[in-house]
Order: sequence, then structure tokens, then C-alpha cells
Amino acid sequence: MAVMPSQRAPGADAARIIVVIPTYNEAENLPGITAELTALCVPGLTVLVVDDNSPDGTGQIADSLSDRLPGIVEVMHRQEKDGLGRAYVAGFERALADGAEIVIQMDADFSHPPDVIPRMLDLMREYDVVVGSRYVPGGQLDERWSWWRRFLSWWANEVWSRRILGLRTRDITAGFKCWRRAALLGIGLDRVCSDGYAFQVEMAYLTERLGLRVTEIPIYFEDRRIGKSKMSVPVKIQGAVDVLRIRFRHRKTAARPAGRPALS
Repeated sequence: MAVMPSQRAPGADAARIIVVIPTYNEAENLPGITAELTALCVPGLTVLVVDDNSPDGTGQIADSLSDRLPGIVEVMHRQEKDGLGRAYVAGFERALADGAEIVIQMDADFSHPPDVIPRMLDLMREYDVVVGSRYVPGGQLDERWSWWRRFLSWWANEVWSRRILGLRTRDITAGFKCWRRAALLGIGLDRVCSDGYAFQVEMAYLTERLGLRVTEIPIYFEDRRIGKSKMSVPVKIQGAVDVLRIRFRHRKTAARPAGRPALS
């Protein structure tokens, strides 16, 4: 399916770095996270909000930000809530069509610290993918997490996903990543089928399966500041089942040696 570039401000150059933020009912968080991203003053950085027709008016707020910051904030409106994975794929395709050389994915709820982005960008000279990780030395979870939530997160990453899929990456469900353009093109977004939170796991699996160079850097994973988490029990159960589907779906994808030179 062809992806049409977005309309950009007259005279503006194509963005080299695009931050893709999928949103659903993030009206209270979006202005703040956008302000923190623009305050980084990273040359060529554009924020692409992918809104799934949020009933709380997130899409309208995103449009207002785009009007105020033309060429810096862009908006992609989707007609319905169609899953986190599909929102990311749509945002990635749009970013690639707009000429992004680097694509960053992150949440709108401040779980992912924007001030880590400059370090991610520095590491892109050596790696194809940089992961903001909770589970490498130095990474931390919000102290407000209950022991049960910590256990489920640990089990989903260490016991279930990593062992079934045989991955080296510690934070398989991480949603804070920095991608080189060639990495996303090499993976082939048309082969990614997970429409929910398992999208993160599927992307991590394909990343390692295809031999891309990956590094993890520690982050402090803050609990969302405003609003309610969308990680319900049924969503978590579905994510666990999807891990098995991911292994079966990509069983014929040829594994390549890790640590090869970064993609050009």
C-alpha cells in the first residue's frame, strides 16, 4: 500500500528525525509531552501524533499544536481505535514516506523520558536500534508499582517472551525505541501482524532474527502522570498468547548472525 507524504509548511525541509506518538485519550498529556520534546532543540526533530479518533478530543488538541507549530508537530487521524500495533505501523510508514532517517517511538504519558533522546541519537552512529530499557543495569521502574505489577512485567519479559523466542534483549516489551530508517525498511512493516501490545514483542523478535545491531540503555520508567493505563488483564493475557503466534508466524524467517555492521 502506498503511503503519501504529509503536507508540510512551505519551504520546510523533509524531517530527518520523526518521533511517532500513538494516542488514544491523551488530551491532558499531549501538550506537555510535546513541549518537552520541542524543548530538546534537536535539529530536524518533528513530532507525529497518530490519534485513533480519541473521544476526549486528543485529535483536536493535536491539530491545535500543529497549527501553532507548523512543520514541528504533525497529526495523523485514524478513524477508529484499531490497536497500538496498527497505529505504530501507520505512523512508521508515514514517517518513512516523509523522508525520516531516524524514527523514534514513545508513549504520550511520560512513561518514557524525552531527555534520553539525545543519547539515543548519539548511539545511532553505531547501532540500528536503540532501546530505552527498564531491565538493564541502571534501569528503574516507578516506585509506585505494586509487587504484583512488577512480577507480571518481569515474568512477561524474562520468563515468557525471552525464553520462548530466544532473545537477548532484556526489555522485549519496551515501547521507547530509536530506529534507523534502513532498519525499519529491512524488517518490512508489511510482515508485522500484531495489532496490540504484542507489536513490541514482534518487532523485537524480527530485529534480532534479522541480525540488526541492537543496544539497550537504562531509563527510569515513570508511571503515567495523568489518565488510566490501557493495560487491562485481557490485554495482558492476549499479549502472552500472541508470543506463541509470533514464533509460529516467523518460523521461516531466516535467522542471521548478530553483530554485523550497522545498516547503511
